[in-house]
Amino acid sequence: MRILLVEDDPQLGRATQLGLDQLGYTVDWLQRGDSVVTTVLQHDYEAILLDLSLPGMDGMQILRQLRQRDYHHPVLVITARDQIPDRIAGLDAGADDFVIKPFDLDELSARLRAASRRVHGRIQELIRYAGLLIDVSARSVQLDGQPVALTAKEFSVLLMLIEHQGQIVSREQLESTVYGWGEEVESNAIQVHIHHLRKKLGKSLIRTVHAVGYMMDKLPGAPS
Repeated sequence: MRILLVEDDPQLGRATQLGLDQLGYTVDWLQRGDSVVTTVLQHDYEAILLDLSLPGMDGMQILRQLRQRDYHHPVLVITARDQIPDRIAGLDAGADDFVIKPFDLDELSARLRAASRRVHGRIQELIRYAGLLIDVSARSVQLDGQPVALTAKEFSVLLMLIEHQGQIVSREQLESTVYGWGEEVESNAIQVHIHHLRKKLGKSLIRTVHAVGYMMDKLPGAPS
């Protein structure tokens, strides 16, 4: 999952970015509020962690602008404001959840996963697809009951495709999800990840749509 962290405290921002990186997230970090909306429109973030007290533009104003521009992915407000009126105002403006500072990274990750499940129409962390069993929280995969070792990038590609099953996902979309700012991306990086996934999970799992992208067929009963 690629997320945008908006936090002006350098120490907290860096610690949060590093901690979430270690949990398997791709994290871009901004310290000012006035560039958030433009950045979100340029990248495909699956969630945003948004502080309220920011230089340049207040977090509540950013939240309203994002929802007005139809950003439909989760926005979790991270804040020291723990008063009920502040929470009500944030929820009314379009926040999915509130995380009060100081927070535990494991709890923050769980809240991110819960918000993502709601967006994708899932009620639990386990995803079943044909012979696959994917545990999103543990970032583990089993094939026909046997564990399969995937790299962090391979897991992110697989999760992106399975959450968009029945839809074509372009190479650019996959790159945007898997790689963050400053990471060098080889021109064939996604192709290599797909090759490794097919080798580990079966050649027929992922279909190539020539000159467009990749897809996994939608199974009966999968969320729309």
